[in-house]
Amino acid sequence: MAICDWPADQQPREKLLKNGVSILSDAELLAVFLRTGCVGKSAVDVARDLLEDFGGLRNLINADKTEFCRGKGLGEATYAQLQAVMEIAKRHIEETLNREHVLNSPQAVKDYLTAQLRHLDHETFAIIYLDSQHRLIGYENLFNGTIDGASVYSREVVKKCLDRNAAAVIFAHNHPSGVAEPSDADLRLTQRLIDALGLMDIRVLDHIIVGDGENASFAELGLI
Repeated sequence: MAICDWPADQQPREKLLKNGVSILSDAELLAVFLRTGCVGKSAVDVARDLLEDFGGLRNLINADKTEFCRGKGLGEATYAQLQAVMEIAKRHIEETLNREHVLNSPQAVKDYLTAQLRHLDHETFAIIYLDSQHRLIGYENLFNGTIDGASVYSREVVKKCLDRNAAAVIFAHNHPSGVAEPSDADLRLTQRLIDALGLMDIRVLDHIIVGDGENASFAELGLI
């Protein structure tokens, strides 16, 4: 049965318009994006098949073009649309940070870092550079590692902060395992960087670990 023949309160687009986007399942969200199904299957049916084939929404979003286009009903045009949607979301969050004092927008910071780091299959250490008013100067992925670690060099971090004329920073890295709990190595690294940057009067405001669906803030945990 076509979605247009479903009761209005079960149609994904109508549910979104009436109740908001958060109420939709992954399959319903994907169906709204796909817009149409195929012969014998609604857009929701196609979306469910794709989520099963790819092993979830995250894997579908992170698939490269070749892998993505192998999906039933998908092609280069759909791939391009998805990449555009993802980039719009990232830029929207970044504009929010640019307009506001970062410390007034802790959730926006977490959302931005999640958008930047959650999808990566290797550990990446990143920095948000801030001015003396804690407004955004820029963001940079600084070190990349394997699935379980990244080598972070204090000297290079200090140099990058001085080059950006940063007065404060927020560190971030992802845990590809999905578990956001800080490790002893994370704690030691953070303290080493705090000490190194402190010599240059650069404040470390937070270190956020991005997991799969969760994150951990050193500041909120009382670790900074």
